[in-house]
Amino acid sequence: MSDSFEPAPEVFAPEPEAFEPAPEAEPEPALEPEDAYDPAAPAPLGVVRTPTGNPEVDAQLERLGDADHLATDGHLEVYEDVHGGLRDALTALDARPGPPAPPSPSPYAHRS
Repeated sequence: MSDSFEPAPEVFAPEPEAFEPAPEAEPEPALEPEDAYDPAAPAPLGVVRTPTGNPEVDAQLERLGDADHLATDGHLEVYEDVHGGLRDALTALDARPGPPAPPSPSPYAHRS
């Protein structure tokens, strides 16, 4: 055996100040119940309503926007109201302006 001394390999360690702990992240504020995301909460759909040029129809289309701020169980009332209004507007298009047309003669009127 040899009595020679071999030094251990040198280990490089960074200086102690290089290991400063990371700053603690501030905790996120807790959401208040009214700020919490609720997928069932009323939310606008963002549907663009293009005017038709018919004031009665346009008013009914605007009325659909009322459903954006209602819970789902309130939508039916708005949809039924809009449906009735659109049906009335369509019926009004079929009505003839002015006096009613005279009845058409019966094919049997001239038989003797």
